Amino acid sequence: MNNQTAISQFLLLGLHIPPDHQHLFYALFLAMYLTTVLGNLIIIILIILDFHLHTPMYLFLSNLSFTDLCFSSVTMPKLLQNMQSQDISITYVGCLTQMYFLMFFGDMESFLLLVMAYDRYVAICFPLHYTSIMNPKLCVWLVLLSWMITMLYSMLHTLLLARLSFCEDNVIPHFFCDISALLKLACSDIHINELMIFILGGLVIAIPFLLIVVSYVQIISSTLKVSSTRGIHKVFSTCGSHLSVASLFYGTIIGLYLCPPVNSSNVKKIAMALMYTVVTPMLNPFIYSLRNRDMKDALSRVLCKKKISL
Repeated sequence: MNNQTAISQFLLLGLHIPPDHQHLFYALFLAMYLTTVLGNLIIIILIILDFHLHTPMYLFLSNLSFTDLCFSSVTMPKLLQNMQSQDISITYVGCLTQMYFLMFFGDMESFLLLVMAYDRYVAICFPLHYTSIMNPKLCVWLVLLSWMITMLYSMLHTLLLARLSFCEDNVIPHFFCDISALLKLACSDIHINELMIFILGGLVIAIPFLLIVVSYVQIISSTLKVSSTRGIHKVFSTCGSHLSVASLFYGTIIGLYLCPPVNSSNVKKIAMALMYTVVTPMLNPFIYSLRNRDMKDALSRVLCKKKISL
């Protein structure tokens, strides 16, 4: 303990980009981030302005869009700043803060995808009781419960990490403060941290994923029993957007953390991390808007009202 020094900052190595291509990748990531912000803001504004979208499904979708916007904003501004200024440092407090919000919004997306799967399950398997089951009170409680669980989960891991001591090595081979990378730099005993990640990580990632799979098994089973071919097509068109988003999100998370490839290089890990922190939040608005007739109609109504007012 006497040989340990207090770490005041960490160094984020970021992406392995040749100097000649720095400006090109900076412009690319800036365009992707602006697209993410704009796309998710449009969905949130449409849901707020159009009363036809004031339903449980779009309440959950607006929270998902807000989560995607914040999730991307936790990492992208710092990445863009590091690429532009060549300053790869981040303060100790800033690193822990980034890790907290990264876990918070990442886990929040997992719970929201589970809540949206439950909403689709009730709508398809119990259509006559949908309004009584998915009442406004239950919907609000589901959202609030998701926020509370993720807040406590992220706070627990942040406090457990804050108690650790760090030695002279302060280089993080990533473009954000990943909890696994920080644990490798710690000089203290990290068994409690690893145990909590193993136990609670399963609760916030594995269990929601399994429940989503079970809900879709029930949806498919119920649909095949009572519906015609046209009905089956309608059901899958209704659930297609959510299924695409869930597959994209959980596919990269499971591939990166739960089932990492053998002898995977750090470049591959960073590429997979870019998928769920940058690409997925950017694609979600397009998936829901391009495959959703209600969103297209809402956009038309809002634009028509704007033209009339002008």
